[in-house]
Amino acid sequence: MNTSVASRRHAIADDLRTQIATGHIKAGERLPSEAQLAARYTVSTPTLRNALALLQAEGVVEKVHGKGNFIRHPLPRITYVGGGLAASKTTLDVSVRTTKVRARGHLTDLLQVAAGTPLTEFLYLSHAGKSPHSLARIYVPRDLAPAATPGETSGPKGAAALLAEPRLPLSEIQESVCARLPTPTEAATLRISSTLAVLAITRVATDTTGRIVEVALLALPGDRGEAVFTTQLSTEDRRAEG
Repeated sequence: MNTSVASRRHAIADDLRTQIATGHIKAGERLPSEAQLAARYTVSTPTLRNALALLQAEGVVEKVHGKGNFIRHPLPRITYVGGGLAASKTTLDVSVRTTKVRARGHLTDLLQVAAGTPLTEFLYLSHAGKSPHSLARIYVPRDLAPAATPGETSGPKGAAALLAEPRLPLSEIQESVCARLPTPTEAATLRISSTLAVLAITRVATDTTGRIVEVALLALPGDRGEAVFTTQLSTEDRRAEG
């Protein structure tokens, strides 16, 4: 794509952002057709679609197949607090599905178990109204899975309690965070664009015997997710820094 075309698509995206921010185009409103917008901005349809793709990737515009492009309602932010849960200021409903699986691929490395080891998978999908909000998959060796598991659906408090409850005394929780494109399954489940980056968090919990007892894989869409990690400094640390 040449420089002039790239500049034009960014200018169109900026103009639409301004109209949305100032209320000239309101949340839930359908944009004019792509052909109409292309004519309005005197650009080709592919250039116009590239401009809309920028807004779709940011989560500002949602393209509904067969209906057009719509301005999305502001989504509640969700924050992952280091060592804890993803939390939102807005109450979210949580769907919970429990499945018996066997360790395969990267799970064998994360859990340090042999291929085929029995595991219990807890799949948590949070919802803001009818819109999927975030996705978490938690894997526990089956012999360590809690006896009481939630049903197909659970309120946010019930789900949070299960996630937060330590199953065994832990000695270490290791977390890694990266930004990446969603897998096809994540994009379909969260109903997000395949070009919208997700904040992917992998949390590995180890008990006092050195056994890995839980692996959590979280995917927070980049248009609503963030991670916060706080380090408490001891008096000795502060003196060393001084």
